[in-house]
Amino acid sequence: MNIFETQIKELYQLLYYENYTQLIKRIIDFTLDTENVIQYKETLQLLEWIENNSSKSHLKERLTSSIENLCNQLSTKTLSSEEQTLLSVDGLIRSYKNSAFAFGPISFTIKERQIIGLVGENGNGKTTLLRLLCGELQTMGGSITYGFPYKDNYDLRSHLIYIPQRTASWQGSLLSNLKFTASTYGIIGEANELICQLVIARMGLRKFRNHKWRDLSSGYKMRFELARALLRKPKLLLIDEPLANLDILAQQTVLDDFRDIVRSPFRPAAIVLSSQQLYEVEKTSDDVIFLKNGSPRNLIKDTDAVFVEVPKFIIEFESEWDQEQIYGALSLLGIERLQKNGGTYVARFPNNITIEAFLQLILDKHIPITYLRNISNSTRRFFLS
Repeated sequence: MNIFETQIKELYQLLYYENYTQLIKRIIDFTLDTENVIQYKETLQLLEWIENNSSKSHLKERLTSSIENLCNQLSTKTLSSEEQTLLSVDGLIRSYKNSAFAFGPISFTIKERQIIGLVGENGNGKTTLLRLLCGELQTMGGSITYGFPYKDNYDLRSHLIYIPQRTASWQGSLLSNLKFTASTYGIIGEANELICQLVIARMGLRKFRNHKWRDLSSGYKMRFELARALLRKPKLLLIDEPLANLDILAQQTVLDDFRDIVRSPFRPAAIVLSSQQLYEVEKTSDDVIFLKNGSPRNLIKDTDAVFVEVPKFIIEFESEWDQEQIYGALSLLGIERLQKNGGTYVARFPNNITIEAFLQLILDKHIPITYLRNISNSTRRFFLS
């Protein structure tokens, strides 16, 4: 089963479980893949029908018909099967005059359909790395290789798009700005209006299409920037703090959108994103880079490096028991260290201890637990003293 067939199966699963919001987004994605004006119109008509049909009668039938139609149109379209390397970074370094801060060295690669998360405390190099990757900052050493053809720096920035945390303001309506952006990338005539309307709907901006910049929240401004970026059919998106100022549900929605965008069977992309929302980023990303003082602490492989991590079994949890009670109970597993930050405990054990053994001890000792997370392989462990 190829990636297209797998995703069509996922559409039918969304339909079966009546997850219509997510299904409609995926239908829009596949509609854009057709590059067919007639299909654009049909999907927009479906969206209008859904908005105006408050009873939602015959909704499942209409959605089923749309999936079948898209499947027939796309079944003969050429798939992007081999996951191309889009970016290779080797020994990248950046330093500043009159500053003790230096970034790097850092090496990593990113392929199509991958998401790389950047985490770390403020001032440790996340934004610096994004700006180096897009060319806003000049490197002092090492190399950045882009795995896709481009003519010049302008053409490069068409394929590689950087969305900063604080974006510039704009005049006019959201829709008019998207239509202008589309026209600069050769999307003109009837297709301009149709594609912009579809992208607006895809990013949850349909009811804001006539709003101006000052009327949008920071979260919706970020969605607008992402919508504008998608019009360019980017290969690589670099996004700085996209989850800032979003509630937890909105964060998950945006991260789900990121995953769907990069997984396209016909227009695959990749994303590098920075965020303070550690756990949410880890759930979505294929790999996570933890930056500390400008260096990727969790990427160090060299045994001669200053930092060499000794594997440990590390559990983060919350309990009403005091620290002495907890330590006494967990000593049966050979606990090495117990920290308490606020109301949260972090317990370190030898690497041979398993989650099953920990849970069994919790049950045997009747330790009251209200939250538990295994952070042995999470970058959360690097934030601990």
